[in-house]
Amino acid sequence: MKPLARSLLPALALLLAAAAHAQTLRIGLAEDPDALDPTTARTFVGRIVFAALCDKLVDVDEKLNIVPQLATSWEWSPDQKALTMKLRNDVVFHDGEKFDAAAVKFNIERHKTLQGSNRSGELRPVASVDVIDPTTVRFNLSAPFAPLLAALADRAGMMVSPKAAQAAGANFAARPVCSGPYRFVERVAQDRIVFERFPQYWDKGAIHFERITYTPIPDATVRLANLKSGQLDFIERVASSDVAALRNDARFKVTRITEIGYQGITINVGKSERAQQNPLGRDVRVREAFELSLDRDGIVQVVMDGEATPGNQWVAPNNPYYVKSLPVPKRDVARAKQLLQQVGVPNPSFTLMTPTTSDAQKIAQVVQAMAKEAGFDVKIQSTEFATSLNLADKGDFEAYVLAWSGRADPDGNIYSFVGCKQPLNYAGICHPEIDEQLNAARTAGTIASRQRAYEQVAQRVLKERPIVYLYHRNWLYAYNAKLSGVRSIPDGLLRVQGLKMN
Repeated sequence: MKPLARSLLPALALLLAAAAHAQTLRIGLAEDPDALDPTTARTFVGRIVFAALCDKLVDVDEKLNIVPQLATSWEWSPDQKALTMKLRNDVVFHDGEKFDAAAVKFNIERHKTLQGSNRSGELRPVASVDVIDPTTVRFNLSAPFAPLLAALADRAGMMVSPKAAQAAGANFAARPVCSGPYRFVERVAQDRIVFERFPQYWDKGAIHFERITYTPIPDATVRLANLKSGQLDFIERVASSDVAALRNDARFKVTRITEIGYQGITINVGKSERAQQNPLGRDVRVREAFELSLDRDGIVQVVMDGEATPGNQWVAPNNPYYVKSLPVPKRDVARAKQLLQQVGVPNPSFTLMTPTTSDAQKIAQVVQAMAKEAGFDVKIQSTEFATSLNLADKGDFEAYVLAWSGRADPDGNIYSFVGCKQPLNYAGICHPEIDEQLNAARTAGTIASRQRAYEQVAQRVLKERPIVYLYHRNWLYAYNAKLSGVRSIPDGLLRVQGLKMN
């Protein structure tokens, strides 16, 4: 080989590597997702990953309007007890199987009946699904169900390949097969999730990267350092203290989205025996004292640098379903101490489990300091996120710093968390009166009647305090300024359609 040719090889190799690198979108996540199966999954970061892997029947836009995805149109029956959907006829799953009405029927029944499903409560009023023809499906309801479309705009509406799901059984999450723009390649726990572009995607003209790599990095500072060094193209949940500097750096852009969920502290009031083994779980007066020891405005300032709205309910104060007659309580340390004296535990002790993410750690530390002034001894238990969810599911906790990313309909923020024996009811609360009003809100035909039902729910839930709601975050995302097509949607998910590196 001639010397000149040999000298060009390293440069050519660098150019080829750079070209391949440019075809990969690298995303930094604040946690490692749990199972990559939309039926059993329950994490927010999982939903970010699913946005590239699993298309849904419908989606939401920037104003939370329901818009088509796999379903092109839909119509309610006059009695609101049946929903008929027309489906796209040009969709295939990543294994080459055809998407059709029979696949929808399979997926909805799987969501409702699979052991460990976290979608069953979201679809409880769906009594059956009829295949009208290959591109037409009908949902038959036991009663009118206002939140159905909103549920189908999330994991309950995600479609997996029936053939692959049946073949894999309980191991489906290890190699998920959906119909989204990207298909699964590999996953290394706590390290990376890799997808490659699906060439038969029905909207392939909107997809501009060959691969996506998701990297879980719990520390916000490390996540940002990777963005600045060029190792990542996009990071979710930037530390609020870093936003000002990023906005002054022309290399990056920052997106700010007000979430539709909440940040709160879930208390074990009946999930397991541990509820009775600590004063916080045993006595509602201790929970009231704990809430009175907290200054939500102060928490927002310290933890989020003001990038959040204080709140005491499952929806934000500007939401039409917020119960205005039950406003955010002010901090009252004297009253908190008085309540603890009445109970006979002036210095109650409990363990506060918290994920290892930066924001959750800050919340735990601020809560610990504030509650101490009222006499509480709060011990912090830092736990990897997926592990913390498993402990919560078993009731192996006393109190838990837990965020919920939110749903377009308020039902998605409350039903599964306080309904009797619901899959996300980590607190273990169960009251027939609450269930009755939750179901009334689901079947109500007007906003006013739903508001009345939620007011009844709020009066009971805020008195029992299975969850002490703290605030509603602003999603803060940062990315390479050359990346275009990023959409600001309140559910906080990154839609990969339209993303390209300029």
